[in-house]
Amino acid sequence: MVGKKSEKALRDEGLERTDNNMELSSWPQIAPINQKNYYTYVTLLVFIQCLVDERRMMADDDNGSDYLKRDDQLLAFRLQNEEARNRMAKTAKDRDRALALGKQEQGDAEVDGDTAMEDAEEAPTETAGSKVIVLHLGSQNLRIGLASDALPKTVPMVIARKSAKNESEDGVEPRPKRIKLNEDGEEVQPEKQFGPEFASLFGTMCAELKTHMRQNKRRMLPNSKEMVINYNRRTVPEHIPEHNDPSRVEWTEISSPAPEYITGQEALRIPDDSKPRYKLSWPIQHGWCNEKDYDSARLLFLDISLILEDAIKTQLGLTSKKDWTQYSCVFVIPDLYERTYVSSVLEMLMKEFSFARVCFIQESLAATFGAGYTSACIVDIGAQKTSICCVEEGMCIENSRINLKYGGFDITETFIKMMLYDHFPYADINLRRRYDFLLAEELKKTICTMNESGVSTQVFDFHLRISGQDTRKYMFKAYDEIHLAPMGYFQPAIFSAGGDGDKLQGRRKLLPRSLDIYDGQQNDPTSAAQSEILAAIAPPLPAELAGVTTTEDEKPSQTNGTSDVQATPSRSHLSILGRVQDVEATPRSSVAGSPAPETTNTPSQQQQQQHQNGTPIPGDKTGGTAAAVSSSAGQQPLQQPPPQPRRAPTIEERDDILPVYPLDQAILTSITHAARSDDKKMRDFLGGIMVLGGGSQVQGFHAYLEERLHVLRPAFAKEIMIGTPPRDLDAQVVLDWSAGV
Repeated sequence: MVGKKSEKALRDEGLERTDNNMELSSWPQIAPINQKNYYTYVTLLVFIQCLVDERRMMADDDNGSDYLKRDDQLLAFRLQNEEARNRMAKTAKDRDRALALGKQEQGDAEVDGDTAMEDAEEAPTETAGSKVIVLHLGSQNLRIGLASDALPKTVPMVIARKSAKNESEDGVEPRPKRIKLNEDGEEVQPEKQFGPEFASLFGTMCAELKTHMRQNKRRMLPNSKEMVINYNRRTVPEHIPEHNDPSRVEWTEISSPAPEYITGQEALRIPDDSKPRYKLSWPIQHGWCNEKDYDSARLLFLDISLILEDAIKTQLGLTSKKDWTQYSCVFVIPDLYERTYVSSVLEMLMKEFSFARVCFIQESLAATFGAGYTSACIVDIGAQKTSICCVEEGMCIENSRINLKYGGFDITETFIKMMLYDHFPYADINLRRRYDFLLAEELKKTICTMNESGVSTQVFDFHLRISGQDTRKYMFKAYDEIHLAPMGYFQPAIFSAGGDGDKLQGRRKLLPRSLDIYDGQQNDPTSAAQSEILAAIAPPLPAELAGVTTTEDEKPSQTNGTSDVQATPSRSHLSILGRVQDVEATPRSSVAGSPAPETTNTPSQQQQQQHQNGTPIPGDKTGGTAAAVSSSAGQQPLQQPPPQPRRAPTIEERDDILPVYPLDQAILTSITHAARSDDKKMRDFLGGIMVLGGGSQVQGFHAYLEERLHVLRPAFAKEIMIGTPPRDLDAQVVLDWSAGV
């Protein structure tokens, strides 16, 4: 065993322990707690914590326990208030300085100085956003307001113009379309008025609902349908005199002379038998410009400008156009917008309205900004279109954008179809009539539900109010129609069944697709998620459009116009000549090659030109002279180059596809393309789904949608959550309110 070395030996070997009196760390060293006094220390810490909690509670009581719930607690508002106080102080100092310099008489200075100070203190400061107008054009409603307003104002997006006949008398079939007489001229029963397709889908949905309710141990009466039909058959309306109707409608009175047009809510309240007649027009339909009902794009945008002008004057109180130059405009556009529409609106706002500045903001981005979410999946269900988009850190993810052409109005129409199928007592209902349209919307809001507990045989009533006639009170029964109509969001085939699938009629009639002037490709934004949905529902291309162009370096591409939906859509590699021949006759610069410089051609260039012109080439033994002689003699004309075949249109360029897809599957498709196989992003988006729009205000819709998503993605059942708009905001206006923030 080796003994301990002495200090001298350690010093000789350089291993002597030395101390430089330096601490190991600058952090203070705390001595360990004495175990004898351990519980004393714990008691002291608990007492200190209680004092801190009590002090915090007292502070919360002083603030009303509303931390970050008031606007004056936000940094932006505090900075604005501070700026306003500084501006007020600066104004007061400037006035005092002017008085000191003797710009006013001494006698008036004292009085005016006190008055100026009082005015400076009492004068209200200009609120941030009070000079910014926010506009959002929808298919059924226009949202308008100042950025400083608490909530926007809602105006129907409709205009009534003088006409010989109104919209219901203009020879157009009633809506929903019905088969009144069969081939033998006999009246068709209500069960057969909408064709076999609707009857089959309706019956299938009824059977599936019955099976699902049995699985959930829901009690059902076996003859519920028969009870509803028998009750509705024998129902007779009750007539109520107008003076006994407490909720009678105030109809729009036509002044003398009659105005050329009427907009907004007053247009919907014009009597159908008014003199002169007025015809309603809706400039925006299904999220697109209504090209079907207009003859020119100029008249279409003229109606839009008239509706906006009247709304600004009546809703915002800006009656003088001279004041509009001091205002800026924030215009909300769809996520998948059309460049032609945006450019036309920009021209209208800058030239006709003379706004100082114009800003465009996408719907999903505006919704997340106002809600305070950094990452979310926005589902906006409007009147006639539904948009889905994932937003991450203030940016819309391009490939996640989806635009579907159905909404709350499709639920209204389907609900009326189902009720007519079950012998609805008001069998002459026509959604093209103004009072019937308002009646149907009211019935949908008050009756429809997504809760299975509400599916039972119930008695409802409604009042039919027509100008110049007594009010009629109807009683009717409903069973599963109140649940199956909003189920169309998840089985959208029921929307087009029955002969009402005319949403694509007139498409591209007035507003052609925006194309690049150089290569002929479209300028409208595309999305991989939208392409996947369109490819899933696209019909095959006609034979004359199924061909594709090929070059020496390219292989034949697909003839059905589909592309890789997993990748970001890119421009086609087709030749420029092929693109130009496929593009419509729109103004664009020439894509032909530049003329050759006027210099001496090289021998190879001379030979090529002579060969193309049929002139003899020195040293050419292939018969160049014979070709020229035969051509000049007319025996064999020059062979023209073969025509360039048309390329197959891509999925985004096909106008024969109506984007209609189940809502739950569309949401998952959007999130899948946004996450891009990232499990963390997938969970974040599934846990941040926010549903907006008036079409989502069906009772129990959020819970039912969450249940459907759980079935489709059971592995993420714990993360899936459907959120509601924050701050108790109305789902219809949260998007427009947030655009002004």
